[in-house]
Amino acid sequence: MTMQKGTIGVTTDNIFPVIKKFLYSDHEIFLRELVSNAVDATQKLKTLASVGDFKGELGDLKVSVAVDKNAGTLTVSDHGIGMTAEEIEKYINQIAFSGAEEFLEKYKNDANAIIGHFGLGFYSSFMVSKKVEIRTRSYQEGAPAVMWSCDGSPEYTMENIDKPERGTDIVLYIDDENKNFLESGEIETLLKKYCRFLPIPVVFGKEQEWKDGKYVDTDKDKVINDTTPAWTKKPADLTDEDYRKFYHELYPTMDEPLFWIHLNVDYPFKLTGILYFPKIRTNFDINKNRIQLYCNQVFVTDSVENIVPDFLMLLQGVIDSPDIPLNVSRSYLQSDANVKKISTYITKKVADRLQEIFNNDRKQFEEKWDDIKLFIEYGMLSDDKFYEKAQKFALFKDTDNKYYTFDEYKTLIEAEQTDKDKMLIYIYATDKVAQYNYIEAAKNKGYSVLMMDGQLDVHFIGMLEQKLEKCRFVRVDSDIVENLVRKEDKPEVTLTPAQRDMMTTLFKSQIPAVEKAEFMVMFEAIGTTAQPIVITQNEFMRRMKDMSAMQPGMSFYGEMPDSYNLIVNTQHPLSQRVLNEAEAACNAEINPLREQIDALNKEISEWQESHKDKKSDEIPADEKDALKAKEDEVAALRRQENELLSNYAADNKLIRQLVDLALLSNNMLKGEALSRFVKRSVELL
Repeated sequence: MTMQKGTIGVTTDNIFPVIKKFLYSDHEIFLRELVSNAVDATQKLKTLASVGDFKGELGDLKVSVAVDKNAGTLTVSDHGIGMTAEEIEKYINQIAFSGAEEFLEKYKNDANAIIGHFGLGFYSSFMVSKKVEIRTRSYQEGAPAVMWSCDGSPEYTMENIDKPERGTDIVLYIDDENKNFLESGEIETLLKKYCRFLPIPVVFGKEQEWKDGKYVDTDKDKVINDTTPAWTKKPADLTDEDYRKFYHELYPTMDEPLFWIHLNVDYPFKLTGILYFPKIRTNFDINKNRIQLYCNQVFVTDSVENIVPDFLMLLQGVIDSPDIPLNVSRSYLQSDANVKKISTYITKKVADRLQEIFNNDRKQFEEKWDDIKLFIEYGMLSDDKFYEKAQKFALFKDTDNKYYTFDEYKTLIEAEQTDKDKMLIYIYATDKVAQYNYIEAAKNKGYSVLMMDGQLDVHFIGMLEQKLEKCRFVRVDSDIVENLVRKEDKPEVTLTPAQRDMMTTLFKSQIPAVEKAEFMVMFEAIGTTAQPIVITQNEFMRRMKDMSAMQPGMSFYGEMPDSYNLIVNTQHPLSQRVLNEAEAACNAEINPLREQIDALNKEISEWQESHKDKKSDEIPADEKDALKAKEDEVAALRRQENELLSNYAADNKLIRQLVDLALLSNNMLKGEALSRFVKRSVELL
């Protein structure tokens, strides 16, 4: 054949500016496309040989990648089926590109979509090249070798050449903007990224050995890939060590995986793979891009959010499906029916595997529960179908490190922890050390206390309160132990309003300033043997603040101060002593103030009653001023009363000691206040 010149058949003006413009951001994928084509050509030859359509010697069916920095070329070579001149004309020169303009505008930022839609794998080479040559010889007997050449314009040349061996060489003359693709390190990195598990050996350079103080090439080819990765084998052919070895190939720096799941399905779609539960040590380990997607062992992406359910994005491993195109676009993933089926299948497979482990080796399951709890809670929170399956093997852990299924735990606590309204009360702790006193008080009462200290537990608790029948979760320090599971109405507190006011001022005035915390003094009659003062934290506000730390849109809760209740046990001898001594010491001064306050409040009430039917503008200004003067006088008298009581309390070591003891038991006594407490304690000994 003499040299043939021609124009590439496209229905848009010029394909090459399109490729350069729209695909440039993902231009490294050219190497994946060329090597994948070479592998396909090699596998086609093997298929022809297996059915008897090719009777020659197969020889060494490797794919070779070579860089010649001096010549400025990168070459991808195979010994596959090759091409005839007619096949080049059909597959290279005649590009079906109808409707290109509209499509390109729509997907101009998605290189994979464009390449995949139009079958332009080979043409991605022009993203990095000023000229591309195809040197090929078909496996067909008597077919001449051909060279096709194009400089990035629609014009090409094609001529016969001397090429003794079957197969194809793609020679890229790298342009000035992409000289990095002439660096061996860059190419090796890309080959390991995209081609490390291709089914045909991919060779790049030679293995090296240390000799005479330096590394030198040996005669042995450097094979980049593992042609038979673990997920392509049958589970029966793999040992636990094989699974662990493959995991460390994927993630060399990670700890041993907790569990793994081997995926293998042929219908209604094809899918293989291995997913691992990693051991997550800290929040920093949580990474949602650790599952790699392959198509027939060709790396596609590690962004699989539309294929793998969101809660399983914390898993690691490999998914391989020929039903997901190599050049997959986001829009495809969102709409394809097979992708949705795959997602459902993976969810079911994970749930079934966890159930299997739980049934067959509960002890091992419990040992690893703390590590897999995050995955399971995330799944139960985000996927109702997974919740239905997981509720059979999800576990509660109590403060004694015992594990229970949901049903087991309900049976354990329902006798002691059902309140007067028939609500089942689940008591939990989040910090075994900080909440020790509260935990012990609950256990002494005959209650079981759960440990709910996980990253998602505050959300998980809220979900369980909706899913489980007639139940409520309360943190062990959210109330006095007598109120956690209220079996009967509360005993009446026998303080008069004046006594309540006095005790409130006495105790509240001695609470040291705690950053971002507010205290409310409350009264309970809980017996002579209970603590005289207990500090609890409001359950609702604390939950809201905990959730705000993880949930956008709730930050206003995070800015609010913590809400605490300082509960005074009115039946305790020390509380009664505080009241009796304060009344004896202060009533002589306070009673006249209270009489004045009561008289003024009576006058204010009478005035308000007489004017209740009048509008504000109907009341004379002097009457309003007189009312305001009386209200100001009441406020001044109140301040005087509070000042008297506060001064008394400041000098009363018992009051201050009781407050500090309550704060100390709640890990809230710090700094100067703690130092004063220690000194006072020594004095009281």
